Amino acid sequence: MKIRNIRGLLAAVASAALLWPLSGHAAGGGDAPAALDNATCLKCHQSGKPEIQVEDAEGEKVALPAVDTAKLAKGVHAKLDCVACHTDIVDAKEKHEKAASSAKPDCAGCHEKLWDEAKKNNQAASKERLGIVVENIAAYKESFHARPDADNPDRPKAYCNQCHATHDFAVPPAGTPEREKWRMTIPETCGAACHEDQLDDFKSSVHGKLIEKGDPKGAVCTDCHTTHEIRNSSSEAFKLKNVLACGDCHTEELHSYRDTYHGQVNRLGFVYTAKCADCHGSHGIKAGDDPKSRVHPDNRLKTCQKCHDDKKPGMVKATAGFVTFGPHANTHDFEKYPKMWIAGTFMTALLIGVFAFFWLHSGLWYYREWQERKERKTVPHVRTGELGIHEGKHFVRFARGWRIAHLAFALVTMTLVLTGTTVMFADSAWAPTVAAALGGPKVMGIIHRVAASLFVGIFLIHFVYVMSRLLRDRNFRWFGPDSLIPNWKDLADCWGMFKWFFGKGPRPKFDRWTYFEKFDYWAVFWGVNIIGWSGLMLAFPHVTASFLPGWVFNVGTLVHGEEAFLAAVFLFTVHFFNNHFRPDKLPPPDVVMFTGTQSLEEFSREHPAHYQRLVESGELEKYLVDAPSRQLHVGSVILGLTLITVGLVLLVLVVTGFFS
Repeated sequence: MKIRNIRGLLAAVASAALLWPLSGHAAGGGDAPAALDNATCLKCHQSGKPEIQVEDAEGEKVALPAVDTAKLAKGVHAKLDCVACHTDIVDAKEKHEKAASSAKPDCAGCHEKLWDEAKKNNQAASKERLGIVVENIAAYKESFHARPDADNPDRPKAYCNQCHATHDFAVPPAGTPEREKWRMTIPETCGAACHEDQLDDFKSSVHGKLIEKGDPKGAVCTDCHTTHEIRNSSSEAFKLKNVLACGDCHTEELHSYRDTYHGQVNRLGFVYTAKCADCHGSHGIKAGDDPKSRVHPDNRLKTCQKCHDDKKPGMVKATAGFVTFGPHANTHDFEKYPKMWIAGTFMTALLIGVFAFFWLHSGLWYYREWQERKERKTVPHVRTGELGIHEGKHFVRFARGWRIAHLAFALVTMTLVLTGTTVMFADSAWAPTVAAALGGPKVMGIIHRVAASLFVGIFLIHFVYVMSRLLRDRNFRWFGPDSLIPNWKDLADCWGMFKWFFGKGPRPKFDRWTYFEKFDYWAVFWGVNIIGWSGLMLAFPHVTASFLPGWVFNVGTLVHGEEAFLAAVFLFTVHFFNNHFRPDKLPPPDVVMFTGTQSLEEFSREHPAHYQRLVESGELEKYLVDAPSRQLHVGSVILGLTLITVGLVLLVLVVTGFFS
């Protein structure tokens, strides 16, 4: 009934135009028509005068609001005449006759008209505040409040004067104590008029208690719902913006939330994962240590199970380990999150160490090869022509299985990088576009898991195949020149390369596998275990949380993402340089991994120790074949350039995502 009376009052205000004298005589007295100035109007409508009641649209008696002249004098409308807004009032009689051609008072129309006149007269710059009002009007017209009221479809849900005291409206300047004091009256304005239940919840909340104490740190309605562009709180647009509204005050918590899968999906523009209000509540938010709080340890599992429930499609019921998951865990607060600090420190050191060494290695290598090319010093280490072998022959370096596995790895890895980094770098400008193009996070998750399964499957097939062959070969030397296991020669070769970089010695003579090729090979073993196991735990959280504490999700997310970042950047910088962008390899690509062969001259130059061993043992000719056909070579070049281009595009996305 309270809301109904208020709406009736508004109808009366619009129909009676706030100017219905109680007296049975004309306001001016006698038979002479009274002047329609402010003094005449205030004789009846000033505060302190007898209350004026009118009938609303439903026939109920409601009181018209009186005008407080002291407040009116301080308001933005102080210099206006009453009839400037109430243009339909043409007399000062007890029951006003309305001008048939005049519109009822309209706040929006009046301000829009004034703004049009200001722009027409080139006064827009001096009336900036009026322009802001017009912007607010445009926002209001698109808002939830401007929609038709359910009880009265001909009327909006809320008028301007329900929130703004139109006669004495005056918002104090921002940054002043008066502004903060005015701001703290907003909950009563919203709650007393329409949202009584929400006001009751708010008063019991941590925000409401701060406002009650006069502390402006407490959030009020407009901080979360905005002022004029208020949206339906069940709409996706509101839910997305509401997270940012919370983050305006809780900045650090917003950043840590965005590091979780919940926040990453939200940042991509989707609202099906947990948001601030899902965990903390909305109007009745309690402090974390309050026993009634949704995030209190005693209540946290129940809160998680509101989303993580068997009854919801694609979800599984949350288990006990969920309670210790840290939705706002970070890597810089050792006291609160020691495990995250340790993991973050380790991963940072790993990234810096790997990139510092190999980028330095690549830069020095490029410089030395470029200098030797300029000085025409690059010549084959062994002259194949002197051995009586046809120089047009090619050496078989990789069997078909290796080549197929390499291509499959490349395609799967690029898929994993695209889908994974889109979520990891959800804050970047490109991520929402990519996510939408791929069908959203749910579809990307399926693609990512399928690609991960293929990656692990290929790895296991390769591992089983290689191990079965090596274990059957009784002559294989595990630390010999044909083995991919690092040995002392690799350390000597690495040291020799740095001496060569600085012109302090000759370039080392590599055998079948170089030390940097071995690093590439064994990095996959490291990556499969680190990325694979952490990804498996994250993919099945209910199983993980049944046996392990919730903080493993925090550490797992961190390690999974940063190890993947390390792998992607290493592949598309160091690996590409070693195999495609060194001066001796230009122009790219090197197609040996697609054709399986390389010219004998190139093989002898790249792996002179291996070449010399084969020559001395008389086994070289076993590995010689004709050069690949032109069709195979051209196709390999096209495939190589395509993969390099895709890789470099992914590198740009990853780097921009990292710095976003």
